Amino acid sequence: MTTLDRKTEGLTPLELEIMQVLWQAEAGCTVAEVQPKLRAELAYTTVQTMLNVLLRKQKVTREQEGRAFRYRAAVSRERASGGALQDLVRRMFGGSPEAMLMAMVDTRQITVEELERVAKRLSDVEGRQRSGEGQVRSS
Repeated sequence: MTTLDRKTEGLTPLELEIMQVLWQAEAGCTVAEVQPKLRAELAYTTVQTMLNVLLRKQKVTREQEGRAFRYRAAVSRERASGGALQDLVRRMFGGSPEAMLMAMVDTRQITVEELERVAKRLSDVEGRQRSGEGQVRSS
């Protein structure tokens, strides 16, 4: 697996929960600091193993602090959510963001007001891209 593959690889629910703890902690966290912030009561060694998995996936960095390691998020929340959305659209909706949005409409998971805000955001982004302020992302 290449470095780019690791950085765009999805997160399991537990990995995501750990990342949310790290995103909230500007100074990073040790295993002992992450452990009590998780919903499930997990063993110290389980949390340590999960942080090491995230390290191998290049989602976190760590530095020695005394006898412990301090872990910090290496990817932003925005990048992680973008990757998760791309994966969901690809796997569940055949790569069609429109199909995903239509499924949300059909199952009443998005309101008219929310769709209006989406349309405004999309219009604003397209306006910035036309004027050269924004950059187009490649898929």
